[in-house]
Amino acid sequence: MDNALYVGLSNQMVLKRQMDIVANNIANADTNGFKFESLMTKTVPGAPAFTAGGPRPVKFVGADGVARDFGQGTLRRTDGVFDVGIEGQGFFKVTTKAGDRFTRDGHFRTDDNGVVTTQAGDPVADDGGGQITIDPSKPGAISISPDGIVSQGAERVGKIGVYKFDSLSALEKTGDNQYQNASNQQPVPTTDSKVRQGMLESSNVNPIVQITKMIEVNRAYEQVTQMMSSESDLSRNSVARLGKASSN
Repeated sequence: MDNALYVGLSNQMVLKRQMDIVANNIANADTNGFKFESLMTKTVPGAPAFTAGGPRPVKFVGADGVARDFGQGTLRRTDGVFDVGIEGQGFFKVTTKAGDRFTRDGHFRTDDNGVVTTQAGDPVADDGGGQITIDPSKPGAISISPDGIVSQGAERVGKIGVYKFDSLSALEKTGDNQYQNASNQQPVPTTDSKVRQGMLESSNVNPIVQITKMIEVNRAYEQVTQMMSSESDLSRNSVARLGKASSN
């Protein structure tokens, strides 16, 4: 019976982790370019606590990493001059103090020096890895073409880089809706995606699906808890009966 409790406990730990991921998805339903995540699970063989002719090994439940869906989110119009959304695959590259990071969040601005940056002030890379600078003293409206070329009036001032990876498994989440390259893969500029000025990519989270998933996880946790409670009561009653039998 101890084995059932240990298996139930391992299941509870996985369900708690799953609930955290679902809750994070819901919390980021309005985050620009956010990609929803799912917990992968596996069976983990382990030595039984005690068994008399029972299965060996006992199969516990374990987490097997987090899967991320990089599917396209809806592009919504904002009319912001430096708001850009990616239509297709790829990521913007930004330069942070911790190194290069990649994101689908195109809610950009310019700093005091005219450098195009994220809202946190990290420079946005052009297709060559450099910075894009707007001269505020020059006239001319800012336009960004579908291939990422940034123009100030009739003058080209840079090109927003959109980079892709051969395998998205190279990307590791670092926070602030950004990813780092955790592999030896070299990102390359993509040519088959479009950059849409005045638009931002919405999160690809479906709130209804995630709320339904949250209810399912909560019910599963309650069922496991009830099973463990029943096993504990059975064990306690068995010990009590054995104690009475030995005293007679």
